[in-house]
Amino acid sequence: MGLELRQQLKLSQQLVMTPQLQQAIKLLQLSRLELLETVQQELLENPFLDETETDTEVPDKPEVLTESQAEEELVRNADWENYLGEFSSTSKQALSRDMEMPEEGMSFEARLASKPSLEGHLNWQMRLSNFSEHELAIGDVILGNLDSNGYLQASLEELAAMVQATEEEIESVLHRVQHLDPVGVGARTPQECLLVQMEVLGYDDPTLISLVRDHLEDLEKNRYKPLARKFKISLEELKAYLDLLQTLDPMPGANFSSTEPHYVSPDVFVYKYGEDFVIILNEDGMPRLQMNTFYMDSMKGAADKEKEYFQEKMRSAAWLMKSLYQRQRTLYKVVESIVGFQRAFFEEGVTKLKPLILKEVAEDIEMHESTVSRITTNKYVSTPHGIFELKFFFNSALDLNDGSQVGSESVKALIKQMIADEDTKKPLSDERIGEILQEKLEVNIARRTVAKYRSAMGIPSSSKRKQYF
Repeated sequence: MGLELRQQLKLSQQLVMTPQLQQAIKLLQLSRLELLETVQQELLENPFLDETETDTEVPDKPEVLTESQAEEELVRNADWENYLGEFSSTSKQALSRDMEMPEEGMSFEARLASKPSLEGHLNWQMRLSNFSEHELAIGDVILGNLDSNGYLQASLEELAAMVQATEEEIESVLHRVQHLDPVGVGARTPQECLLVQMEVLGYDDPTLISLVRDHLEDLEKNRYKPLARKFKISLEELKAYLDLLQTLDPMPGANFSSTEPHYVSPDVFVYKYGEDFVIILNEDGMPRLQMNTFYMDSMKGAADKEKEYFQEKMRSAAWLMKSLYQRQRTLYKVVESIVGFQRAFFEEGVTKLKPLILKEVAEDIEMHESTVSRITTNKYVSTPHGIFELKFFFNSALDLNDGSQVGSESVKALIKQMIADEDTKKPLSDERIGEILQEKLEVNIARRTVAKYRSAMGIPSSSKRKQYF
């Protein structure tokens, strides 16, 4: 078998993602705040990009003033009162600066009020109590193993190994920590947490203690009649015990949680004007970009290496401006299509939401389905019925008896409304909800589908919703 060299010609197609195309695709799926951050970063890095105000006219070329003209401009526009005030001891500006001195002398940290953490709050109390150095070390280990609700997440054996102490010493310090504020913190179970609070409050009723220690699960599942028979008390007396237990806090550390609310700034506003709906893109805070004419004029006399750098930055700036325009145009077209498909929702609310998929919107605006998916990611629209994510308008369909379809979100809204209006002493079962939907909407829905939708909305079952008192 001999070896030989041959030349072959082969044609093939390959999709290449240029950096500009990658940037355009990335801009599509950015949220509004992420987009603002990206544009601001590009303004800092690219000298060819400049920010302009919408109500100001930008001259074609920067005006160059002579030395005498510059002096006249300074004399005409200078604020001489403030200028002299820098060197005058009786000026208004100096007086205002004297008034601000106490605040300016404070450190930056002293001007802010930080939210206390659970560990810091307990640590402060331990330092003010008569804990020994060894007990403080044990207490620090205990505080380091608390979860956000204030429960201890480590066993006595594990804590003893961490701090080189006996389990009896750990138990003694833990008992003292549990009696700090908030009371019950450091408990290992909900029963222990409530029992500690009852001990501090002086609740020593044997029935109440037994209910918490042995029958907390029965109370959670509303097994009231068996409990009343076991303790030989009436349901009214059992209700009095329940009212007392509801004054206790099963999650003492939750008030010190570090989680903060997240606020949503809508990308699009949809208003009803007469019989039509008006779509307005939210451009509040979005910089108005333009090409910097100073650097464009500087390209003429630049060297070859500088000119290459200038051309690269100029292309990047032009592509960014084009990509931003394309993003806003695509977002407008997608929202316009959604308003067309879901007009009944914008007119009457969630119960009129129709089934919709990405492909329908993509075909309507003549774009690819992946483009619609990207532009609807992390975008929010303000409607007459509240703020919704754009993905909310795409939902599956359920068949009706007449052959038409209804959106799953509409069915969920109806289930939620029915449960809100039900008799709490006789809550609706999943099977009964399915029958009502069959009667009202003539929708074919199984009991397990009702249970799935109910669980997705975080609504408990009928047995847990039932109230006996």
